[in-house]
Amino acid sequence: MKISERTGVSAELGTALVKQQEKLFELWHRVRDGTLSRGDFGELVQEIRSSINATLLEESRIPDYSTGKNTQAQKQFALVGNYALFESAIWLFVTCEGVEPTNNAAERAIRPAVIWRRTSFGSQTAAGSAFVARMLTVVTTLKSQKRNVLEFMTQAVVAARGCKTAPSLLPEDSTCSDDSELLKAA
Repeated sequence: MKISERTGVSAELGTALVKQQEKLFELWHRVRDGTLSRGDFGELVQEIRSSINATLLEESRIPDYSTGKNTQAQKQFALVGNYALFESAIWLFVTCEGVEPTNNAAERAIRPAVIWRRTSFGSQTAAGSAFVARMLTVVTTLKSQKRNVLEFMTQAVVAARGCKTAPSLLPEDSTCSDDSELLKAA
């Protein structure tokens, strides 16, 4: 965490945040390997979340952050502000099964698109770019839901030719216990 790389009070607060992050991921790994229930995880995370919130609040009160004297300080002040805006979304993985605390799945999901762009030199028109973006979204979404891409595309073409409603990319069942929180965060 960049805050821990600063000097003085910021470094101390950053180090405290890193320790909380380590505790959080230790618990998360236990949930993934089945040695900690999600319910117990949720209870234990509350202490970590409170500590992180308190540390970030303290970080935002450090002099020079609001004065604009230091570009790095301004970035960290913005980080604290952004955290406050998206806090409920950041912690959604605690209550919503299937949501990960990292973006590793998203990084893996876009990798084929990045490789395609590098090997094909992209598309040459706006319409081509829009088509590729939509197709990559459809394929990635269907693969993440373990649905058959060819079957879905066939249904979509048949529906379009028959002026019928296209099949949905949304999963049939949601594993998130509180979709309202997700909508609020978006």
